[in-house]
Amino acid sequence: MVKLNLILVMVLVACALSVVTARHQARKLFVALQAEQAHARALEVEWGQLQLEISTWLMHNRVEEVARGRLGMTIPGPRHIHVLRAEERS
Repeated sequence: MVKLNLILVMVLVACALSVVTARHQARKLFVALQAEQAHARALEVEWGQLQLEISTWLMHNRVEEVARGRLGMTIPGPRHIHVLRAEERS
């Protein structure tokens, strides 16, 4: 009877250790999951910013294309550029 109790206690200790190990591993994996989700959100924000930047560049190129093509506009030479300076107010 003593041997049976000893074997059962050893099995119980082994099961308890495996439960503790499994819970610890699950917590570590959950923390890693949260970190990856935060990283994914940051990447989504960056993707949105890049999309906005691309659309801004495309809009500028489209305006320049229309100005050159349909309106026949060109970049003026240095002789035709006049710089105006604002007066400082006291």
